[in-house]
Amino acid sequence: MAQAITPFPFVSVSGTPYERGRQYGAGLRDRVVASARLYGKTLDELGYDSVGKTRLIKRFATQIEGFGAHYLEEMRGVADGSGVAFEDIVMINARTEVIAQARREKDAGIAEVPDPDDGCTGAVIMPERSVTGALIHGQNWDWRAECAETAIVLRVRRDDGPDFLTFVEAGGLARCGLNAAGVAITANYLESERDFTQTGVPLSLIRRKVLEQEHFALAMRAVATTPKTCSNNMMLSTVQGFAIDFECAPDEAFPVYPSDGLIVHANHWTSPVALAKLRDTGIPSVPESFYRDWRVRKLLSEAGGKLGPDDLKAALFDTFGTPYSVCRPPRPGSGGNLSATVSMVIMEPANGTMEVAPLPALNRSFTRYSLTEDPVTLAAF
Repeated sequence: MAQAITPFPFVSVSGTPYERGRQYGAGLRDRVVASARLYGKTLDELGYDSVGKTRLIKRFATQIEGFGAHYLEEMRGVADGSGVAFEDIVMINARTEVIAQARREKDAGIAEVPDPDDGCTGAVIMPERSVTGALIHGQNWDWRAECAETAIVLRVRRDDGPDFLTFVEAGGLARCGLNAAGVAITANYLESERDFTQTGVPLSLIRRKVLEQEHFALAMRAVATTPKTCSNNMMLSTVQGFAIDFECAPDEAFPVYPSDGLIVHANHWTSPVALAKLRDTGIPSVPESFYRDWRVRKLLSEAGGKLGPDDLKAALFDTFGTPYSVCRPPRPGSGGNLSATVSMVIMEPANGTMEVAPLPALNRSFTRYSLTEDPVTLAAF
């Protein structure tokens, strides 16, 4: 039975990158502290002392600075506003890459993906399939259940580009979201044998770069051409009526186009070109991925020729194969953590809105966040 769960807190910031970060950190101090503790604990468990931790994270700070120095300024603001160490804020923004590198060092160079129960199922309904004629973009984010207590929604008002709205772990600069230019992005886990063979820009900063773009072509360039440390799937859409999915290896991106007015993607490679060139090494971690995207596509196809946000919600609430389902209840993960669908996010770029439900397997209440309005609690779905 669904239960009442606290909505994700919201903060709206403006000003210079440093000022925005300071407002963010001060406004959500408790969640930033909890987020830093969550990932810092992993380095502690791997045996890193303060000197080793600083050395490890500095490497990624240098990479981020080369991609955009203003990102580090914003992180310094978050650190100062929250009272959390700057290196811990960098850690939050590069947690996949930092933890993987830490494990490589401690395991004599053997690469290992941290916490392999990172799922996610994403979908886009194209305008020709939308009941309103406007594109709909959504996702379930599967990760550590405790992130329901560390995630937030951030609105950034910018003087140097479009305002944007992002659902993100506290202390992070972006995860999924949309901007005032009508660009939206979600992302989900992929794995290949090319992972961790080069150093690239942390995935979260690439997503942030997308949300800073006025033009969709530049958003696609940020995803398709930025070097990465590990594989990832990034789904992009524009209010103008186009969407594309990029299955990204560290050094190459493979486009996947809409089919029957839909894009649906889980956590296995689907591009024939990608499958001919690399090896999908993530299946042992997410074997249910094969039916998760099939289930979402099936449910959307059966819902009719024209679809609305509620149809996407219904598909993402699917419990087939539970607890290894599209909507995942909390269960023990293979890394010893408690794994769950942490959030369901439904975006309508034409309206500049994002509806988010925490722990949707336990809770069907959404909060609507907006580029222009205050958050609104919606009736349970």
